[in-house]
Amino acid sequence: MFATRRLFSAVTKKTTGLYGLPVHPDPRPHLISIYKDTLVQLEQIPSHAVYRQATSALTNHRLNVVQANEDVSKIEEQLDCGQIEEIVVQAVEERKLIDKMLEWKPWEPLETPAPKNQWNYSWNDQQ
Repeated sequence: MFATRRLFSAVTKKTTGLYGLPVHPDPRPHLISIYKDTLVQLEQIPSHAVYRQATSALTNHRLNVVQANEDVSKIEEQLDCGQIEEIVVQAVEERKLIDKMLEWKPWEPLETPAPKNQWNYSWNDQQ
């Protein structure tokens, strides 16, 4: 038993090494829950919205990786987005952004039309 406890403590992360970001005690189930909630919330955004399409694709990819791996280091390696605690923060922040996107509704038409040639840039016009 003593040897097992010693081996377990040798592989348990004690710090993230990042100021203000503590070690998450059980990140995998937390991530799965956040990702599933994110996908449910995204259903409120119209399917033609680019934000929904991109975020759904990213979230599904990350959810599949997290569900397929029990080992946190393999999840970190496959996602290549930092430590698992950073990935949890990213997931939480994306979830918050969905609420803002639902408020802002960027997929709706502009209230006033954009000026003609607003998005046309030419070097010659600037000189």
